[in-house]
Amino acid sequence: MALGGSRPRGRRAAGGWAPCAALALGWALGWALGAEPPHRCRPDTALLPPPLRRLGGPALLRAAVPRLPRGGWSPCQLYRYPPGAPRPNGTGPCTRGWHYALPAAGLRANLVTQWDLVCASRWKVPLEQTTHLLGWTLGSVTAGLACDRFGRRPTFLLSLALAVPVGLGVALAVNFLMVLVARLLFGAALAGAFLALYVARLELCEPPHRLGVTMVAGFFWIAGELLLPGLALLCRDWRVLQGAVTMILALLAACWWCPALLLEPPRWLLATRQLERARKTLQALAEDNCPQDSLLTGVGAISPFPKPWLWGWCNRGGSIQGSLFSAELEALSEEPPRPRYHSVCEICSTRVIWKNGVILGFAAFIGSGIRHCFTRNLLPHLPHFFSSHLVLVSTEAAACLFVCLTAERFGRRAILLLCTVLTGISSLLLLALTQYLLELIVLTLSVVGTAASHAVTMLSIFFASEVLPTVIRGAGLGLVVGANFVGKAAAPITAIPNSRGFFLHHVVFASFAILAVLSIMLLPESQGRSLPQSLQDGESQRRPPLFRPPHREDHLPLLAPHAIPHDYSGLASSSTPRTLRSPDPPREM
Repeated sequence: MALGGSRPRGRRAAGGWAPCAALALGWALGWALGAEPPHRCRPDTALLPPPLRRLGGPALLRAAVPRLPRGGWSPCQLYRYPPGAPRPNGTGPCTRGWHYALPAAGLRANLVTQWDLVCASRWKVPLEQTTHLLGWTLGSVTAGLACDRFGRRPTFLLSLALAVPVGLGVALAVNFLMVLVARLLFGAALAGAFLALYVARLELCEPPHRLGVTMVAGFFWIAGELLLPGLALLCRDWRVLQGAVTMILALLAACWWCPALLLEPPRWLLATRQLERARKTLQALAEDNCPQDSLLTGVGAISPFPKPWLWGWCNRGGSIQGSLFSAELEALSEEPPRPRYHSVCEICSTRVIWKNGVILGFAAFIGSGIRHCFTRNLLPHLPHFFSSHLVLVSTEAAACLFVCLTAERFGRRAILLLCTVLTGISSLLLLALTQYLLELIVLTLSVVGTAASHAVTMLSIFFASEVLPTVIRGAGLGLVVGANFVGKAAAPITAIPNSRGFFLHHVVFASFAILAVLSIMLLPESQGRSLPQSLQDGESQRRPPLFRPPHREDHLPLLAPHAIPHDYSGLASSSTPRTLRSPDPPREM
């Protein structure tokens, strides 16, 4: 994954993958906390006539609680008896609370049972889920800005550090309002850690490995989601479960303070002209037995020096003994230029970068928002939490595997277009022909649409991370990821009781999917290309023919030698002249 020898490379790969499982636990936690168990009203003997108040057991239930036409007890109604009458003349709301069939999602108590979020208060569950997604949206945007200003690694560590006290606040909440506020902040902290880790992991990868490393991180995320039911069965209470996830995040924050697990990407340090920090980071990478062609060739394209200056030599163990590039960086650091940071507002003054960001943000929004149209058809056949959770996570795994096998071979744009077409066709068929199709066909289209929509979201985010320039990659990707979570909010909003907007939601998102198909054709192709560094690099991207394979540059580890950013061409001329000499190799013992 990252620059370095085999052992440091494996350590940094684990440092970029393992946190995904912990963050996925925090993300999937909301599914268990808001799971609604089967319930019924508790009988209220005060509402019964005197002869029936001495009843007990099933006889009391039959006298007090109405039966549903399809079997079972009414979840929200009790019989009402007129004075002196032996038979009820109507029904009314529950007066003594509810009896819950527990456990729900493996828990004997959750938010629903803690504050009776059923019947008239059922709308509070979608409110909590929407608030949590709002936290992820705000956290993505805020962390993106912080990544471009303070760095990827500090943002990741700060987000994890904030997630710990906020997570404890959720576990110790004394009322529902406190849960809402704490869950909002908890989602924002998790989103910040996710985004910073995503950007850092991508920028430490060589071009041929970017997709594979990101997809492996996706499988770690899926593994974290699969661990949630087992952890819930162990904890049995929502406060204990929240505390356990928070402790995992605290352990993660404590371990990842070690720079050996997650380095600040030298790409961003050089792009923002922080040469002293870049020199130290590259020196640390060189000391980790990095191969010559993996390090020096990679940084050659983003340095202000000619490529021949960058070569040193390696001993038999593979460690670099000297490099003119390191010496020149040391020379520049004597009179370092001031760091130059870029604002996300600069995107508005561009054309190509703005177009790419809007299209990919729109595609991520559509992919996440339309998924509820498919899962709605699956959930009636999966009444239990564990079965529905397993099926939905399995569709995510199938989408991740499909993207991993195809996007590197056929290109990002072609696979994104294919997945968007599959999503749109499945949505339109379900919208127009659900009542005429066999149930098996409806289920098949729903599964295909769920997997395809997840692939659209996942590939849109990854595509955006490759085409956005390094100087604004954090903020730009934060907006795209934020659009993704805004789309996810469609599911809890349409789940509000007495909501009649599902059909309109389906129509709008199906139409948007067709529009997304047309707009994806305008995107460039990033397969095998070096990551753009400056705004000029981002503006120079062009749209290749769809069915002609793009010019591959996978033989270049990090950046193409000829793609010297415009922003750094004057660095060498501003430095103090200095005679450089390669250090003598060490004598053999």
